[in-house]
Amino acid sequence: MKLAENLHDRVLAAAEALGQQFDTEAADVAVILGSGLATAADRLADARSIPYAALPAFPEPTVAGHPGRLLSGRWGDKQVLIFCGRVHTYEGYPASEIAFPVRVAATLGVQTLIVTNLAGGLDPSHAVGEIVAIRDHINLTGASPLVGPNDERLGPRFVDMSEPYAPGLRQLAAAVAKERFGTPLREGVYVSMPGPSYETKAEVHMLRMLGADLVGMSTVHEVIAARHSGLAVLGLSMVANPAPGVRDVPLRHEDVTAAATAGAARMGELLESIVTRLPLPAST
Repeated sequence: MKLAENLHDRVLAAAEALGQQFDTEAADVAVILGSGLATAADRLADARSIPYAALPAFPEPTVAGHPGRLLSGRWGDKQVLIFCGRVHTYEGYPASEIAFPVRVAATLGVQTLIVTNLAGGLDPSHAVGEIVAIRDHINLTGASPLVGPNDERLGPRFVDMSEPYAPGLRQLAAAVAKERFGTPLREGVYVSMPGPSYETKAEVHMLRMLGADLVGMSTVHEVIAARHSGLAVLGLSMVANPAPGVRDVPLRHEDVTAAATAGAARMGELLESIVTRLPLPAST
């Protein structure tokens, strides 16, 4: 099948194909799981799965820890779509393709997006495995999913990003974390770098001077597209390692994904608890 070149038409084609596989008309929440966090979806009830490759125009991950499959199921009374894995600019994808799953979720009627990622800790007080709620972000990738002609069917030309992460959702996540784990989530500023190389010590020093607490290679393009589509967003970072210079330990992707594997169950418990507590329609 020849794919339409227009982004809106491609999004509609993927949404239609997904609708033929799942009953997605009542989808309330979409979750994007970062590297190594796929097992956080194990708690999903009535789960059904489809590979990204089975959906027209859907970008496919090429990085270990990103399975490239979409799950549909329930957490409590909420219908949930879970994207297990994402693509990145360092894989050669433009920002518009990174945001493609968000566009599909919005087309299916999702009102709330939860993005998760693994991040390097710029704050020395952050422990490996700690989950931090993203308060704001800095986009240093040099790219945006909104570059190029704007299709008003997807969203407005100019988007307010003064509150990209909904304060009400952050408050809910903190309250849930305190109930489940005994302590509320700390908040921090996430900065996205192009990758795939990890940051130098000088770059980490610069990022800390800019006010960032967490560093990674994802998330910001999805959040920009979500706000463009009018979705409320919650961002959760799991600290996978101290950033270079915070502690002098060489970084390896295997160690990062191992940290994710160790903390995925905790992330899944938190996600399920947050989603089941969301009001309908989702409030910001």
